[in-house]
Amino acid sequence: MNNTREKIVIIEADAASRESLRAAMQEAGYDVSAFAGAHEGLAAVRQSGADVLLLGAVASDPGAPSVHETVAAIRGSAMTEGVRVILLTVPGAEERAAGLDLGADDAVSRPWDAVELVARVRAQLRVRRMDNDLLEKTRLAEEGQQIAHTAFDALAVTEKLSSDAESLDRRLKLGLGAILIVAAVMAGIYFLFVRHTQVDMQRTTATITRLEGGLIHQQNLMADARKLREGQVAPGESPAGGETDSVENFISADVQSVCLLHVSVAFRNQQTGQRLRYAGLNQQGEPLQDSEGNPVLTLEGRGPEVIVDVFGTGFPAGGEGRVVTNRHVAEPWWNNDELSDLTSQGFQAEISSIRAYFPGDPRSFKAEIQNVSKDADLATMRIDMQNLKRPALSIDSGKGAAVTGEPVILMGYATGLAGILARTDEDTAQKILVHSGGDVSQIMDELARRNLIRPIITQGHIGDVLPDKIVFDAQTTSGGSGGPLFNQQGKVIGVTYAVLSGFGGSNFGIPIRFSEPLLAPAAARPAN
Repeated sequence: MNNTREKIVIIEADAASRESLRAAMQEAGYDVSAFAGAHEGLAAVRQSGADVLLLGAVASDPGAPSVHETVAAIRGSAMTEGVRVILLTVPGAEERAAGLDLGADDAVSRPWDAVELVARVRAQLRVRRMDNDLLEKTRLAEEGQQIAHTAFDALAVTEKLSSDAESLDRRLKLGLGAILIVAAVMAGIYFLFVRHTQVDMQRTTATITRLEGGLIHQQNLMADARKLREGQVAPGESPAGGETDSVENFISADVQSVCLLHVSVAFRNQQTGQRLRYAGLNQQGEPLQDSEGNPVLTLEGRGPEVIVDVFGTGFPAGGEGRVVTNRHVAEPWWNNDELSDLTSQGFQAEISSIRAYFPGDPRSFKAEIQNVSKDADLATMRIDMQNLKRPALSIDSGKGAAVTGEPVILMGYATGLAGILARTDEDTAQKILVHSGGDVSQIMDELARRNLIRPIITQGHIGDVLPDKIVFDAQTTSGGSGGPLFNQQGKVIGVTYAVLSGFGGSNFGIPIRFSEPLLAPAAARPAN
């Protein structure tokens, strides 16, 4: 995976035009150097290994090369082989044609349009990449041919030695045959290695690009929040209908204990231990992209780390700041094929941070994983509650706690961050996003400061009770994972963990009794 930013060198005598060109190329995510004189520009091309040269008017200093001489110098030096040259000419088709005759790869008349110029640069970079790919394939073919020649030479030597050594011991002949076999095996291993490396490179690039595409952006958040806001029911209405009285009996006491969990996942290179980072950000605060629209990633530098944000729900149980949630919330890579696939590509997903937010408090609380279950999708976290007092929820782990047909109440942060923004007005949501610069942690802190973090409450009925799961129809979705499922007595009987895709009438919860081994005191807990 080549994450090096492509390099653009600009030679333009006019200071205003030079700065305009520099700004346009930097905005597009390229590594840019700009010079007024041809001498300095040519030196930069030779030293930095530039990919594209934008050549405009050159300074008229004594002894300075002309535009024609500059192009000739580029084309005549092995140090600048492969550099794509775009001439910036005065208006007129004849001038552009003359520039192409000089040996330039493209010519653009002044005044240029920044969008068109960037598009032409991308086109030249695509050609350069294709040329480089062809050269690399040619190099590999030549190396393969050399290995094949070596194998054939070994065969010829072996045949000659065999013909001259009919009287040699049988063991010597076997040894000569082994030489030929080793040579053939070496050639095969070489070709297999090259092919395997190319396939791994493609897989890694595709996976990282998909992950980046799933990150939270301001535009996506606003669109999701607006869509959810339009589909909301009126205040006080129960989305699933049913026993409103039973909700009012305990909702005010328990809702303050249901917290939102924000889990940040980073990626570490297994060989070097370095975190995966963006090469940089543009003026809009978005990751720099290459000419194909993919984020520029690196293991070097000080750019922001690549982070995947995961939201879930938790609730206190057992005291001592312990919170119950799902394992796939605490360890988002668990049973996640895409995140797990990075392991085979040299990257290990790991927790960057976990923050918990409780209704009615403006602070975020640091959390860490305490225990994970080997038998169910459950985990416990320990939260530094500081001076916050939130009662543990009452649980019922008896076998008769869940009864088919009985009403249930569910609390959780379904749809995560977008769902919280949807409960504010459009103007407030927009101000929060602008103020935070799109940073997810800052968005969460601002929502907490404004007392906007509260769980969604839905009602429904139990559809079925199985040995390891409770099937119910209270509405939820992604982000609601880890939410408590209450029976009509106001006791937690299950933990939400899955939505039946394609059928909104059935969701799944894990019976709360499966959490008891995780909540047991350390001395009584079975050894792993």
